[in-house]
Amino acid sequence: MSSATAFNTIEQYLKAQWTATPLVFENEPHDLPDQPAHWVFVEVFGDTFEQASIGADGRDANLWRETGQIYINVMTERDIGTGQARAYAEQLASLFRGLDIGTLTFGRSSIGAGEPGIGDGNYWRMTVTIDWERDQ
Repeated sequence: MSSATAFNTIEQYLKAQWTATPLVFENEPHDLPDQPAHWVFVEVFGDTFEQASIGADGRDANLWRETGQIYINVMTERDIGTGQARAYAEQLASLFRGLDIGTLTFGRSSIGAGEPGIGDGNYWRMTVTIDWERDQ
């Protein structure tokens, strides 16, 4: 799990920027409609801080870095092809391209990350992975 600071920053940004489909974050309630409709499930992962500098007076005075990834799971109706999922995935990845928000910096992104889309019930999933880091 990421720090609360990283998660809250990402959650607030995505909720303000993404309106094409409903967004669902980790452990939030989400009732699937009777008729399948596109939606996005967001997970934010992070490593606890690692020391990124040395030599400061006292360990806490050094630079500490938290790194992590956002997994943005684009859920589209099953058996409609991949075009809509790819379009949403590209739009979502573009929201973070070259972006700095406060202490968060977003880097490399990948659509699919070498994993094929996966069918699950009435839905098909394509995952966007975005790397991030936060210095403290």
